[in-house]
Amino acid sequence: MMIVLQMKKKKYFQKLFPLLSLVILCGCNDFLGTEPDSTRATLKTPDQVAQLLTTAYPQGSYVAFSEAMSDNASDKGVGEDDRVNRGSYLFEVVNASVDKEDSPDMYWSKAYRAIAAANLALQICREAPNPEEFNTQKGEALLARAYAHFMLVSFYSKFYDPQTASTDIGIPYVTEPEEEVNKQYDRKTVAYVYEMIEKDLLEGLPLIRDYAYTVPKYHFNIAAANAFACRFYLVKGDHAKVIQYANAVFPSGDIGANLRPWNTEYLPLSPEALYKRYAKASENANLLLVETNSIYGRFVARYRYGLTNAKWNEISAVSGLTGTSAAWAFPLYTQGDGNLLIPKLSEYFVKQSVNAEIGDVYVMVPLFTAEEVLFNRAEAYLFQNNSAAALADINLYLSKRIRNYNATTHAVTLAKVRAYYGLSNNTQNNLAGLFYSIVDLRRLEFVQEGMRWFDMLRYGIPVEHATFEGQLISVGVDDPRRQLQLPQSVVQSGIKQNER
Repeated sequence: MMIVLQMKKKKYFQKLFPLLSLVILCGCNDFLGTEPDSTRATLKTPDQVAQLLTTAYPQGSYVAFSEAMSDNASDKGVGEDDRVNRGSYLFEVVNASVDKEDSPDMYWSKAYRAIAAANLALQICREAPNPEEFNTQKGEALLARAYAHFMLVSFYSKFYDPQTASTDIGIPYVTEPEEEVNKQYDRKTVAYVYEMIEKDLLEGLPLIRDYAYTVPKYHFNIAAANAFACRFYLVKGDHAKVIQYANAVFPSGDIGANLRPWNTEYLPLSPEALYKRYAKASENANLLLVETNSIYGRFVARYRYGLTNAKWNEISAVSGLTGTSAAWAFPLYTQGDGNLLIPKLSEYFVKQSVNAEIGDVYVMVPLFTAEEVLFNRAEAYLFQNNSAAALADINLYLSKRIRNYNATTHAVTLAKVRAYYGLSNNTQNNLAGLFYSIVDLRRLEFVQEGMRWFDMLRYGIPVEHATFEGQLISVGVDDPRRQLQLPQSVVQSGIKQNER
């Protein structure tokens, strides 16, 4: 059971408290500006560094604010009035501190705290008398540092565009442990940040070894590292590398066997059973999982700004690609009138002590999945003009998502794609139709997981949010509100805020 698993994990963390406290000293909530730590010398073995690296992943969640900013959300007029959910939907600067679960400020803080842990680990690896024995830990630290910076630059800077990346302002790429209070940091360009991410990614990936971990999916294992490379190069537009790294995620070549079995094993499960399985380390589709301080699992259906019946009908209409009245295997539940929910990300509560009534709320989030890898590969095939391979990946996905799937009737063809999108028959329209199909299916797959916002940034999709009171909020491709504002607390470190 998921709760049992996490309670065991909490006990594991408690045993490591003397080591993990180092990370807290190295990364404060405001940024990375605390007194230099003098106890790092107590970390001397690869196992100790591996334990430190359990904190090298952002333990704040992006799901709540990124989902609310996307076109998956509508204003219900009533519901949970959460400031993160409200501010994100209205494209206002979210007035919530680094201590507020799910807030952009918390994500910034947690991401740089993760970077602090990775940098400390890398310093220990460098200074060890036998550095070659720390290669696996070095690899994980490099991947973790690259990932945290990748997420930060995606949210807080203009999204990567090769035409403007050399002038677009990035985020601080921090490569050394903090050595002074309120150290001054510069925001270089998005291009520079991507160069540094790629450097860390390519140096770290060959060093990853799954046997070094008790539970590989809580770390950058080989599959997750390749999935990260696959995502990175999709954003960069290097489609040959996307395919290369996608195929390396599952060396057997069988992505299909690792997709979530929604129309078979998942279909008879109760909501409680789905919650327990969805973000479980034993689920093949999950490649990397992180424990986040989040209340999203509690309010996902009840937020005022979220998934509505009309919005679900819009998203799920892509079943028309099959040319039939196909039914999705996704179960849709309600928590009160109009509060829709697909059981995915569940809350678990950890008391501060055995007899305590208070504690901390967590949600386990899959950072990389087999489904994303499949869609990335399909898109890369498409941009290489390999329509047949892209279409095969689309049909592979549908074979796991359509109830009572029958390839004879449900398989998507170019003719069905053109018919669904109203396109005439020519090569350019075939490619365009497949592209629309991939975008729409990705939207469906990751509903209520916050992933749609990344596609809206990458594809340049404008946002229109209507309020119940009749206001229309239009956020175009070049609107600066698409970049999250940096926390006010970082001003003391000399970091320039985003223009609004």
